[in-house]
Amino acid sequence: MSRPPTPRKERPAHAAARWRGGWLGARDGPGRQQTERNAAPNRLAPADLRAPSVLAATVLGTGFLPWMPGTWGALLGALIWWFALAGTAATTQLVAIAGLVALSLWLLSKLCAKRPLGDDPAIVIDEVCGVWVALLFLPRSLAALAAGFALFRLFDIAKPWPVSWAERAPGGLGVLLDDLCAGALALATLQAGLWVASSVGGG
Repeated sequence: MSRPPTPRKERPAHAAARWRGGWLGARDGPGRQQTERNAAPNRLAPADLRAPSVLAATVLGTGFLPWMPGTWGALLGALIWWFALAGTAATTQLVAIAGLVALSLWLLSKLCAKRPLGDDPAIVIDEVCGVWVALLFLPRSLAALAAGFALFRLFDIAKPWPVSWAERAPGGLGVLLDDLCAGALALATLQAGLWVASSVGGG
């Protein structure tokens, strides 16, 4: 009787190693990363809002709204920018973004250290950070608001490089960094568009 084949031993996957692999252009893509995160055994639930850290990470429970919670989070972030930061000095916006990013990184690292959440859909404070980056330096106009919001969500969902690389970072850093990269891509696109428009108009 033939012996059954010996099962292959799976090698452990290390988040930091996967992140570094992204520099070499690994083609496992954001789909695999999202699948791994979706397989996380713990998910936030509305009952967790009793914890101040969850209340802040979900932006007062916005992340529990149905149908694309990331879009709701980004929309709330855009509205906060409109009423609190639009039209203010660039230094004011930079300080506000730096403060929110620092707070978010501390908060998300703390949450991910307690529970293997991955990029839980209910966590939307990272979307607020990302859309604020996208709207940086823009004039206070509804057109700018809509363009910044739309481009941020486009890059956040499509995840071109370096967004796909950034989400491979371990822990809370990975939850936040991909949104910051998506915001930076949106910012660069908008500023390039404004520069082209002004050059054509001035020419």
